[in-house]
Amino acid sequence: MRINFELLDLKAFLAVLELGSFHKAAEQLHLSQPALSRRIKGLEETLGAALIERSTRHVAPTSTGRALQPLVRRLLDEFEESVLSISDLGGRHAGQVTLASIPTAAFYFLPRVVKAFHARYPGIRFRILDLSANEGLDAVARGEVEFGINITGAGRPDLIFTPLLEDVFVLACRRDHPLAPSKELRWADLAGYPLIGVSQTSGNRAVLDRALATASVRLDWFYEVNHLSTSLGLVEAGLGVSALPRLAAPQTEHPLIATVPLIDPVVSRTIGLVERRGGRLSPAGQRFREILFQEWNSMIQT
Repeated sequence: MRINFELLDLKAFLAVLELGSFHKAAEQLHLSQPALSRRIKGLEETLGAALIERSTRHVAPTSTGRALQPLVRRLLDEFEESVLSISDLGGRHAGQVTLASIPTAAFYFLPRVVKAFHARYPGIRFRILDLSANEGLDAVARGEVEFGINITGAGRPDLIFTPLLEDVFVLACRRDHPLAPSKELRWADLAGYPLIGVSQTSGNRAVLDRALATASVRLDWFYEVNHLSTSLGLVEAGLGVSALPRLAAPQTEHPLIATVPLIDPVVSRTIGLVERRGGRLSPAGQRFREILFQEWNSMIQT
């Protein structure tokens, strides 16, 4: 049998199975769906067997595809590791990953990913821009960074947004506040208390205002700040209560601040990976992207 296929054919095969969708796989690989289908068909013709069962609602490997999947994954991993080694990406000062992140993800999540990446590639340097949502999107679009972690971007045609996590809004208050013992609170229960919120130019404020307007809930913000960390400082001082995303709230037991889930409605922001449409990641950037997804999935499961 003459082996006549490309690495991208193998990546297309894995992407379809791992994402469970031809549409999502095509977006991830920056291919049109017809081009992706042609690559899968060509791979099947070369191997002489069907690899993927397709229907309008279902994508699954055939028995041959199921047996081939781990072999292809290992082949690609070994090839990419070899490329990194040959180009000395794992050596000293051999490369750099650049990304833009909203501050909450940069503070609470990125260190975990960077640590996992650094253990494997200690010579790769990082340039992390902790920017607001809009500034981060612009940095990706202009090519200043390879990709970003953000809360928006799905509406921009020049960017690809891959959702990762739903981050719900909670109430942060002092432990001695009357609302602190509550197991959950309705947004209407916050009436009468001094509320601390981020400014109207913030992406978080836009998410919150849209959701509350849809639910016909009106809040009067007594304090407005530019950074979520500032709102926690005001809470600690006993000046008011703050509605903020869970990822921005204290992640461990805090001596002064308690968090309470907010319902009616449950409001969340979608955190995801933002990439430039048609852009290509460096080998180091591609590897970091993969480890980022692995670590994020691990965090959700735990």
